[in-house]
Amino acid sequence: MSDFVKKQFDAVARDYDRQRRQLIPCFDDFYGMAAAWVNCDNDAPHILDLGAGTGLFSSFIRSKYPKATLTLIDLSVEMLKEARRRFGDDQAVNYITADYAAYPFTQQYDAVISSLSIHHLPHPDKKTLFRKVHDLLIEGGTFINVDQAAGTTPFIDNYYMTQWENAIRQSGLAAEAIEASIVRRKIDHNATVHDQLEWLKEAGFSDADCIYKHNGFAVFAALKR
Repeated sequence: MSDFVKKQFDAVARDYDRQRRQLIPCFDDFYGMAAAWVNCDNDAPHILDLGAGTGLFSSFIRSKYPKATLTLIDLSVEMLKEARRRFGDDQAVNYITADYAAYPFTQQYDAVISSLSIHHLPHPDKKTLFRKVHDLLIEGGTFINVDQAAGTTPFIDNYYMTQWENAIRQSGLAAEAIEASIVRRKIDHNATVHDQLEWLKEAGFSDADCIYKHNGFAVFAALKR
């Protein structure tokens, strides 16, 4: 993941959570559906959060699995500082400052989750990451990716972007924050739902589907069975 992406997220770390609801028109359904699909066979699972940022997605999972051990990995030091503030002295939360696409993980997990991060990777790197995630999961493990998705044609993709820009301009978010978020999205590498599902199946997942979609926002679930 590029240094430019890291700098962009370092800069907005302190306001990221507050802005997230305004930047995602479908926020409640988006995260609610994702959390509902993180299902583990024990009440003290080990869960890995890729591109964890401020730990927002992990906080939903912590509420669902109070005994879980969470590992949050992110390239941005500033984002993980916010995550540390969120979880305080919770000894069952671990932090790794690194590029998750290149990091040499040494254990397996009951679930791997990610939120609005993998779209930053070029498509070949997404394919490689999905294979890596499959290997990181125990048998019966689940991968939940809460992310962006490209439209199937340029016309539809442009429609999604127009709808999103209209929504955030009416959200009450400051003009400076709106423009910064639009700039950040210009460096995204969004892939279609179809392509991402194909890559998940190629990675070895027995079951994969898009379980929720609102224009360009999608939740993917993949199972290792």
